Amino acid sequence: MAVKGIILAGGSGTRLYPITKSISKHLLPIYDKPMIYYSISVLMLAGIRDILIICDQENLNSFKNLLGNGSNFGLKFKYKVQNKPDGIASAIILGEKFIKNDKVCLILGDNIFYGQDFQRKLSKAISSDLGANIFAYKVADPKNYGIINTDKRNNPTSIVEKPANPKSNWAVTGLYFYNNTVIEKAKHLKKSKRGEYEISDINNIYLKEGDLGVQYFGRGFAWLDTGTCDNLISASQFVETIEKRQGLKIACLEEIAFRNNWIKKKEIIKIFRGNIGNTYYEYLMKVVKDKT
Repeated sequence: MAVKGIILAGGSGTRLYPITKSISKHLLPIYDKPMIYYSISVLMLAGIRDILIICDQENLNSFKNLLGNGSNFGLKFKYKVQNKPDGIASAIILGEKFIKNDKVCLILGDNIFYGQDFQRKLSKAISSDLGANIFAYKVADPKNYGIINTDKRNNPTSIVEKPANPKSNWAVTGLYFYNNTVIEKAKHLKKSKRGEYEISDINNIYLKEGDLGVQYFGRGFAWLDTGTCDNLISASQFVETIEKRQGLKIACLEEIAFRNNWIKKKEIIKIFRGNIGNTYYEYLMKVVKDKT
């Protein structure tokens, strides 16, 4: 069974106002790339090529101008308009016709993941026999996240959305793998007191069925939420530091596609024709040369 990807890139971005008054936060730069590139790169690392981007009507054309149909990256993009922010779980309902009978990976468009062994964890989630697989990361401010409560053996016992009195520091990250039953589960959700369809409610259903897997990101791994101005700057500085130190780019979509043999050297050259002097293009030319 194939796995399709959904990127939730809607929302009003109120925490970034007035920056987001005229542009989606997912189009804002994180150092040298648009924010949404980082979410797309995660799906690409997981081997997912059919991707639905959910955004608001106002920014739809901007996303299409940036990403097109996905062919420049060896991908297939489709787009769906979200009329109003209704909670993360609403993305499943919006994507029902896109998902069809396949599995789905849902990722938030403002999350950045970086660390060793990440691709292996993605492969483990895709090949898992469990109906749902999520990822947890230890945070200092658990009141702002969906939190996983665990027993003494670190097995999940419950997931609480933004708890007033957290019993754990393990936050659920914005990356979720589900089997096809997630569609019916999402259809039967009721809105929370916050007026949203909570993704934690879906995860708790899988948990009660004994069908939820959790992978924990430890020290040395970075999960960044870029939903505030401070976090936006921190994420850019983080990417800049890693890229300049290692000489390798994070979330360079053309590079991932090229290394996966989804696009060829001549396609990269065609895309960037006339961009001599552009450091992004120069990096890609080095990647192509080193591989050949």
